Amino acid sequence: MKTYMAHAEDVVRKWYVVDAEGIPMGRLASRVAAILRGKNKPTFTPNVDTGDFVIIVNTDKVVLTGKKLEKKYYRYHTGYIGHLKEIQYKTLMATKSDLAVYEAVKGMLPKNSLGRKMLTKLKVYKGPEHNHQAQKPEVLKLI
Repeated sequence: MKTYMAHAEDVVRKWYVVDAEGIPMGRLASRVAAILRGKNKPTFTPNVDTGDFVIIVNTDKVVLTGKKLEKKYYRYHTGYIGHLKEIQYKTLMATKSDLAVYEAVKGMLPKNSLGRKMLTKLKVYKGPEHNHQAQKPEVLKLI
């Protein structure tokens, strides 16, 4: 029995648009990461980027369950000594909800050059508008 191995030139990519309104952030991120990786396709190959493009809209209406808004923090380092910054997710979701969703999806992709290439196919927007109508994206229902 032969095993099919996809090649980069054989991959056909589609565009999907996901409305994040009312969806928990972790569920949204894990399902979007699987689509970016190409795990929803029968031609999935672990060492080839076979995934599709994903546009996420309405990230300001995404849901964090439990007490994550008060207890969870987004941490980053500025590059200077002692400059580890923390932002509470309540503040982050009010100001930069697109960054919060982007980082959630980024954390669920492989931590190598292939994962960085997959992340370039993710487009995240706070509101309901996006500028990718020319690609004719399909609406994807996650829940």
